[in-house]
Order: sequence, then structure tokens, then C-alpha cells
Amino acid sequence: MPSASELVQSCTSIFTLPEMHAQVRDVVEDSNSTVEDLANVLKLDPAISVRLLRIANSPQYGAPKQIDTITRAIKLIGRQAVKDLVTATTVGRSFSGMPVDLMDALKFWRKSVLCALVAEKIATSCGIDDCERFYVEGLLRDIGHFVLYHTVPQRAQSALIEAGYLEASLAEVEQSNIGCDFAEVGAELMWSWGMPVQLEQAVRCQLSPKDAGEFALHASIVHLAGVVVDNEELEPNKRRAVLPFHPFAISTTRFATDNLPTLLTEAHLQLQRILSLIYPQALAA
Repeated sequence: MPSASELVQSCTSIFTLPEMHAQVRDVVEDSNSTVEDLANVLKLDPAISVRLLRIANSPQYGAPKQIDTITRAIKLIGRQAVKDLVTATTVGRSFSGMPVDLMDALKFWRKSVLCALVAEKIATSCGIDDCERFYVEGLLRDIGHFVLYHTVPQRAQSALIEAGYLEASLAEVEQSNIGCDFAEVGAELMWSWGMPVQLEQAVRCQLSPKDAGEFALHASIVHLAGVVVDNEELEPNKRRAVLPFHPFAISTTRFATDNLPTLLTEAHLQLQRILSLIYPQALAA
């Protein structure tokens, strides 16, 4: 079976929804828009975000320290470069060469944005400053599935179905069926693209945050957000009343789980507002 590194090396493209290109183009071409306006649009798409961070952290720009937020990346590389990047990243609604029934790009996007919103809100509720980095980590939490569905789509889909029938951990089934799981693959993508180490470790150790060492807080918040959105993705009658948060993640963040219902309601309302602006058709989905 292929390793996570081999899968990443064979994945040549990461795509975004065409609706995102239209939104970014409008903001870039608006002379009255600000860097913050552009960042607010770019932060809604994991494919754009991961490529933007890759460019900003490349030797070409020689940043004195690693760039871990979208706002800083835009300021470094410039608005026109961002527009060019989005144009190059945008394709049709399905991934190149991938049957749409294997991976729903819109569903992936919605879940990624919800995870980002939840991660940011958890960080805020825990009294953490500069929460944009946690938003980005939540947004990219599931980027490994982008790679898996591009490189081994049938096996990735089979693992998802099997995990559902067995009510087992998706990561465990992926390890058995593919040889690696989405967290490992996502982290390999981060590492191969020279991403900030805390971002790579947050993705790699999200299933076992105690293994993240000095980046345990980052991995813990991504873990908490991931558990929440995975549960939200289930049919209502299958959702857990008590979520399986890792005790280490709770103790590290000191997250008060009693705040979760309010936090989650706010995140869903924010997601609905985003959908109404970016992709109104999705509200009927």
C-alpha cells in the first residue's frame, strides 16, 4: 500500500469551487476593498488557503518568520498574486478526473468552513489571542481527504462506507484499507509544502493531541473542532449526546464543554450567512 508521502507526491492539483473565484475576483478588482476584505473571502476555502500559505512560506519571499495566517500571507505576496493564484486554482464543480459521486466538493467545503469557525470560536472561548491561526488550522484539518479522494478515490470512499456500517473510527479503517489516514496525509502535504510547523503538527496530531509536544494546544483545538463537525455530519438520530473528546485536549485547552451548544449555534448561523453570499444554491442542499 502507498505511504502518505507517496500519495502526496502523486497528487498534482488541489482545486477550489468556481464560486470562490468570482468572489475573490470582485474583491481584488474593487479599489475600495481592503486586505481584510480579501482575507475574509480567502479564509473560506481550504484549497486556496493551503496554496497561499505555501507560496508565502516559500524561499522566494524570504519571510523572517513562518506565515501562519491568511492576512499576513496577502500582505506579503500582494493582491495581484492572490488573484492569479485563485484563477489557477479554480476549476469546475467536480475534481479533475474524479466522479462527482465519489467526493462532493461542496460538502467538503461546507464542513471545512464549519470546522474553521468552530476552531476559532473554541480558541476565543478559551481566552486565546490571535485566533486566525486556529481558524486556518481548522479549515485545513481535513485537507488529507482532498488528497485521498484525488489519488485513491475508490479506497477512500470504501473506507468511509465501511466506517459508517461498523460505527468505527474512519482513521482506523483508512489505516487498514489504505495504509494511512487523512490526518497523516494532510500533515505530509503541509510538511512537503514547507508550512509552519504548528500547522503541520495540528493536522498530524489532531487524533492524538498529546503527541504534539509543544504544539499540543494547536492539535487539541483542531481535535475538539474535528470531533464536533464529524458529529454534525451524521444523521440527527445517529449523533452522540456526549462527544468523544480526548481528555488531554480538554485539559490542555480548558475548554468548558457547557459552552458548546451556544458556540455551535453561532457557527452554524455564521456558516449560513457565508453560504447566502458565496453559494446561495447550497442553502437548499
